[in-house]
Amino acid sequence: MSIPQTLGDLKASGYRTRPVKEEIRHNLINKLRRNEELFKGIVGYNDTVIPQIVIALLSKHNLIMLGLRGQAKSRILRELTGLLDEIIPIIAGSETNDDPFHPISAYGKRLVAERGDATPIAWIGRDSRYVEKLATPDVTIADIIGDVDPIKAARGGHLLSDELTIHYGLLPRANRGIFAINELPDLAGKIQVGLFNIMQEGDVQIKGYPVRLPLDVLLVFSANPEDYTARGKIITPLKDRIGAEVQTHYPATLADGMKITRQEAWADRQRDYLDHPYYNRMTFLIPRAIREIVEQIAFIARNDKRIDNRSGVSQRLPISVMESVVSNAERRSLHNHENLVTPRISDIYAAIPAITGKLELEYEGEQIGAGRIARDLIRKACGEVFSARYAGIDFRQVLDHFNHGNALTVSDMASDRAVYGELQTVSGLIEAASMARSGKIEKDTEGAIVSACELVLEGLHAQKRLARTEEHGAAKYGQAAPERPSRKQTFDDWSGGRVN
Repeated sequence: MSIPQTLGDLKASGYRTRPVKEEIRHNLINKLRRNEELFKGIVGYNDTVIPQIVIALLSKHNLIMLGLRGQAKSRILRELTGLLDEIIPIIAGSETNDDPFHPISAYGKRLVAERGDATPIAWIGRDSRYVEKLATPDVTIADIIGDVDPIKAARGGHLLSDELTIHYGLLPRANRGIFAINELPDLAGKIQVGLFNIMQEGDVQIKGYPVRLPLDVLLVFSANPEDYTARGKIITPLKDRIGAEVQTHYPATLADGMKITRQEAWADRQRDYLDHPYYNRMTFLIPRAIREIVEQIAFIARNDKRIDNRSGVSQRLPISVMESVVSNAERRSLHNHENLVTPRISDIYAAIPAITGKLELEYEGEQIGAGRIARDLIRKACGEVFSARYAGIDFRQVLDHFNHGNALTVSDMASDRAVYGELQTVSGLIEAASMARSGKIEKDTEGAIVSACELVLEGLHAQKRLARTEEHGAAKYGQAAPERPSRKQTFDDWSGGRVN
């Protein structure tokens, strides 16, 4: 069946247009009936956020996504295009996606009046029906609604009051589609008034000339709840016009966070080496413990009082950290001419620049410094993963080795084989590292064993059973310094624990 190319062909085909909200509702109902995935790549929202969005769309509501940074708000808004029809007809040449049966622009009305059933038809896809704008204080009403174009007036011989002289803004160009504004509170109040007016009344004044534009559009917004509730920059009429307020959140479980990071982080890089004469067998093996630690860093940071939790700790943090961890391991493997890339704890410390740039610190945190806080987060994350994996395992033999004055220095650029040889000198370390609750070390390669042993050393340090110092890209482990007794302990020792 050929696609109609004129208005007459469209009428003969029996095609009927429908409002965009009705179109989205219809397609959503079909997806729900078929149990299809609504938002690809969105993890952890099935029981919280997605049901709220479904309710809003079934109700034909405009909606706002409220959430801290890095909670997939913009991604969800862009995924809404999957609920639009694959293609729809418009009047060819229309800037406002005019419905051939009910044009709203002067151009569309005039063309239909002049050519009737011979009016040419064009077909546009889903992506052409989604318009997104980041709200900034410098956005003007011309950007959103439009402005008079003197050049159009001169070339066409029109008066400035003629609607044909208008250069349409983003909102009219989103007609019969979805118009998204990110960070709505940053939009100037007068622009919000113009936005509300055209949505509520269907008209607007441009340069003093009233223009009637009964737009058919789904309006969606995103905002940070701190801006939305505290700074109060959304005008009341516009806020009242928004039908649904959907709250997003960070991953509720470590497993969800790891799934997101695995999905988004660029870690599978071996295809980049396929044509290389020496490294064509380059393989990347990321131990699960490393993935857990990277994700745990974000979870701990979100509850750290030294970090401003009002701005949030973005899910981009573990994604960036994972990519940096893999890159440092890749750098080491290239330096040592190894074909197996296995990240380890030292690579997480090398990724500190990927952490510090994503932390907004409170006053206390600023006094301490982002670098020191990042190291503290890594140490705590290693402690959490170590405790979960090695609970109940006896490390006395390992600790005795260090308590006898021995030390171990591990460089982040030393080869897996070189570090493995050093680890063999620590009594019982490799054996103990192999006793994780997961059953065995992944792949049982030298790199995986080194990574597991470094986790044990870092975990013992997190529990203050080993000392750790850094010098020139290397970590040195040794005997832990004895804890200084508290004043109460000192008094009890002196008095024999008796209080007179």
